[in-house]
Amino acid sequence: MEQQRELELWQAFTEGDISAFEAIMLEQFPTLYQYGSKFSKNSEIVKDCIQDLFLYLWEHKEHLSKNVSVKAYLMSSLRRRIHLNKNIVSFDVMPASESPLFQVAFSVEDAFIENEYLQRLSNQIKNTLTHIPQRQKEVIYLRFFQNLHRDQIAEVLCITPQTVSNILQMAFKSIRKNWKTEYFGLLFFHFVLN
Repeated sequence: MEQQRELELWQAFTEGDISAFEAIMLEQFPTLYQYGSKFSKNSEIVKDCIQDLFLYLWEHKEHLSKNVSVKAYLMSSLRRRIHLNKNIVSFDVMPASESPLFQVAFSVEDAFIENEYLQRLSNQIKNTLTHIPQRQKEVIYLRFFQNLHRDQIAEVLCITPQTVSNILQMAFKSIRKNWKTEYFGLLFFHFVLN
C-alpha cells in the first residue's frame, strides 16, 4: 500500500505536481538523511547532497521514469551523489583497509535491558554485528532497517539481486559463527558467576 502511494506521488510529481513533490521530500527526507549519515558524520554535507538530489529531480522531472521503486531510487541516487561528492570519502573509493566504516547503530532499547545478563547479551550482539564487513552491514541495514527487498537493494548498491543474496548469506554465516563464540562465552561467564 505504501509503495503504491509513493508511486502515485512520484508519477504526479513527474507530471509537474509541486504538492506531490513536496510530499515526496517530506516523507523521504528522514530515510535519506539516516542513510546518508551512514557515509558521513558531517550532517551539513549530507543535507546538501539531499537538497542537490531533490533540486536535480525537480529540474529533470520530465525525463525521469514514471515506474520506479521510489525509496530505492532515491537511496541509490543519494548514494551516488555522496560517492561523487569531493568532500566525502565513500568506503567504495578507498582500499578496504583504509575505508571509513559504514556506520550502523545496532541498538537495543535500554528499557528492555533490566538486568546485568541482558546488558551483557545486548553488548555481545552489538559486538558481533560490528565485526562483519562493511558491505554486509550495509545490506543488512537496507534489508532489515529500511525494509527493502532484494531487487531494491540491488538497485541501491548497483549490484545484481543474486549478489545481494550472496552478501546476506555471508553476513548471516559470519553472524552465526561470531554469535556461537560470543554466546558460549556468555553462557560460561553466566554459569561461572552464578
